[in-house]
Amino acid sequence: MSIRLYIGNLPKEEVNRDELQAIFAEAGDNFTTKVIKDRKTGKCRGFGFVTVATDEEADQFIEKFNGHMFKDTALKIEKALPRSKNQEKEPSKEKEKPNQASTSSTSNNPPPRRNNKSKSNKRKHQQTTSDPAGIQPDPRWANELAKLKEMLSAQTTNS
Repeated sequence: MSIRLYIGNLPKEEVNRDELQAIFAEAGDNFTTKVIKDRKTGKCRGFGFVTVATDEEADQFIEKFNGHMFKDTALKIEKALPRSKNQEKEPSKEKEKPNQASTSSTSNNPPPRRNNKSKSNKRKHQQTTSDPAGIQPDPRWANELAKLKEMLSAQTTNS
């Protein structure tokens, strides 16, 4: 079973896979590296992953390279959290127990919003085409509006 390690604090400039391979070369060649890049710019997003074969190798790798200087920054290496299918793409800082991960991620997420542009356009169209007497004021301001209408009608009858 392979173990995936998170590599954080990578510089946000051009970092490629070969540079990481060269840094970790003294650990042997029984690992793979991956640099996560921005799709639009192609620059490093500041993190990557290393996959090793066993738990023992992972612990040795962390012990040996955590805090290692790379382009004037100290690397942060730790075991990566498993990513579930229902989890959002943003990595979570909270560590959950494996049996709770699937239940909590689905119950805490709100349902996706639907695009209701067609309904709102129909409402606007109905309000503008119907007669003004049929439009009801906002109930929060209905009392104030009624007072203003009374004051206005009193002024027009006096003049």
